[in-house]
Amino acid sequence: MKKTLLTIILILFGLKPDHTTPAQSGDNNDGTFTNPVVWADVPDPDVIRVGDDFYLVSTTMHLMPGAPVMHSKDLVNWDIVSYLYDRLDDKPQYDLVEGTVYGRGQWATSLRYRDGRYYAYFSPNDTPFKGYLYSTDNPSGKWSLVARLPHFHDASLFFDDDGRAYVFYGTGQLRELKPDLTGVLPGGIDTTLFVRDAEETGLLEGSRVVKHDGRYYLLMVSWPAGAPRRQVCYRADRITGPYEKRVILEDAFAGFPYVGQGTIVDDGRGNWYGIIFQDRGGVGRVLTLMPCRWVDGWPLLGNESGRVPETMNKPVAGFSSPGLTVSDDFNDKNLKRNWQWSHNPIDKCWSLTARKGFLRLSTGRVVENLFLAPNTLTQRMEGPRCRGIVALDLAGMKEGDVAGFAAFNSDAGVLAITCRDGEKQLSMQSQSVSLTEKEKRVSDVKARVHETVALTSDTLYLRIDGDFRVGRDIATFYYSLDNKHWRQIGADFNMIFDYRRFFMGTKFALFNYATQTTGGYIDVDFFDYKRLDE
Repeated sequence: MKKTLLTIILILFGLKPDHTTPAQSGDNNDGTFTNPVVWADVPDPDVIRVGDDFYLVSTTMHLMPGAPVMHSKDLVNWDIVSYLYDRLDDKPQYDLVEGTVYGRGQWATSLRYRDGRYYAYFSPNDTPFKGYLYSTDNPSGKWSLVARLPHFHDASLFFDDDGRAYVFYGTGQLRELKPDLTGVLPGGIDTTLFVRDAEETGLLEGSRVVKHDGRYYLLMVSWPAGAPRRQVCYRADRITGPYEKRVILEDAFAGFPYVGQGTIVDDGRGNWYGIIFQDRGGVGRVLTLMPCRWVDGWPLLGNESGRVPETMNKPVAGFSSPGLTVSDDFNDKNLKRNWQWSHNPIDKCWSLTARKGFLRLSTGRVVENLFLAPNTLTQRMEGPRCRGIVALDLAGMKEGDVAGFAAFNSDAGVLAITCRDGEKQLSMQSQSVSLTEKEKRVSDVKARVHETVALTSDTLYLRIDGDFRVGRDIATFYYSLDNKHWRQIGADFNMIFDYRRFFMGTKFALFNYATQTTGGYIDVDFFDYKRLDE
């Protein structure tokens, strides 16, 4: 199946994939946007403005490359421009050896700018390993590791006007850093800023700090026992306090019980905005954008009624972006930066040059199941509805190989091609993984096969439709031999967000692994993505 011949055939039949997907955001293209401003998994946002450019960093945990840095001109349309790192190597679990790091790895990165350089700090949530501090003079380029700092949970890096550097972290702790940022400052500030009041009986974390009109503002997410999550703010005239608290956002939005955790940023013209994520079930944690109103020296979030607006004017008009999830025909020399691997990839087992115009995924390790499979390649699924189609050439599969396309999470809906006794079969399965808490070892995988069909061709097209409208979270599965006539296979799959295993939204995932012997491969001709209307 040559790429040029396939393209000609597709064009003749009107089937050529559309690889120019419009921007994936809440932009209404009329000067307004609708929340969620990004209906995809973008948790723990930190946002800064440098001149007329906004930069955002988010959490992607066990995915590599990790810590995506996004750029925007209008706080609505975001484009991934870089990652802080390509891989993490602190322990073998990052390579899916001796366990996994599902739901661990990089969390809640802090992003800052000072004197022409950008800085980002995060600490993996699998202690006792230290945190990472990266820096660059070009946030769209390569980031370099500056130092390994101590572990500071959900920290906010902060540079004061006098040049001193700090981290706010935990449940209200403050620590001063050395001027060169290579460690904590001996004899520097090391204090607890406040004692929780009677309301703060549950989670309190997600530090984000700004200084405005000479005051220090520490934003945190609060989850009092028996009550919804909310955003709180602690403020003080001195960095060490005393601090006073106010709830600045407490709102149920669009049928979900709360919006909480994020930051605030100004546009350089006196207007301020809140960027706060919201848990949205199977799609993950989506971004909301709202006004930030300074009232009596407090940054109150939402409209005049304290609510997240469904629709509002864009902060800046006239901009768009390629979006966070994109099509790929694999004709470039590099993967599009929207792709992320589950754990560190085995680099010798994937290629864009082994067959021009195709992504080749080769097996490099014998494993028991999908959750232990290296080189699983992912992109975000998006709401309200989305569709992903992949074109596969299966001729290179070996006996015992398993390849396919999945709605990937700790509970996964899977289109799996198996090679057994020289024959290939396609099945739609639901799979669920159990992980031990300490090292996230795969202790059990429950799989249910809903339907199986025999394959008579090595050319196969697979399709997953995701529906994340309120009350849905459903994936449906299809296959085709010509990318024209589609047949649904198996059952609707209920996508979830769980807080103990993966801790992220559902992803489109391409995979190929060996259960008997390595060396088999599949060739992926294209991934065609569309965001569908309501």
